[in-house]
Amino acid sequence: MGVEIKESRVTDAEFEEMKAFVYEYLAASVEKEGEGGRMRWYPWHSAEYRFNHILNVVELAEEIARKEGADVDITRVAALFHDVAKLETDQELHAEAGARVAREYLEARADYPESFIAQVCRAIEHHSYQGDLTDLALETQCLIEADLLDKVGANGTTLMLLRMGYEARTHMEVDEMVDRVLERGYDAASRVQSDTAEGIAHQRLKRVKWFGEWLEDEIAGL
Repeated sequence: MGVEIKESRVTDAEFEEMKAFVYEYLAASVEKEGEGGRMRWYPWHSAEYRFNHILNVVELAEEIARKEGADVDITRVAALFHDVAKLETDQELHAEAGARVAREYLEARADYPESFIAQVCRAIEHHSYQGDLTDLALETQCLIEADLLDKVGANGTTLMLLRMGYEARTHMEVDEMVDRVLERGYDAASRVQSDTAEGIAHQRLKRVKWFGEWLEDEIAGL
């Protein structure tokens, strides 16, 4: 019998440990900021908000990966770490910084094959890629699609409404904000490539359209 080689599979317990690490890393990043730090320009740019976004992306990326035949473990681990450095690094550098954090974690915590670590880190490094998604590995494509889709639909609408409150806007301007969500949603739908992501995008866009129609029916000044 040959020696059993550990596959690049992540147990549920290992993944939960990764989740705890990512949240703690985000929280520590906020604590290190001075008053009015880089990500404090809106109140929901906090460790809690960023972690919630990450979990949303993990869920979406897993769904897309399973249905499109991508490696689910590579996809979900990359999704979990994709914004880990977001609160401590400039936007242009956070993907590369996040890949470094992921590599350090994966190399130190368990006996993952180098090929697995390299693919996870590559997906994180490229998750802000603006070109044709079919140029990338399928796992990276799933991560990017999930990241795009998180701001579409009910979640995107809620974030825009929170922004309105922070900017002291009135509900009479909400149609403008809904239009922004739709515009962002159409842009995301135009970028995704997989059938699964396209289906999610169109479903979420329908929800935003319905919300806009309900507002028109109920607010006389719109």
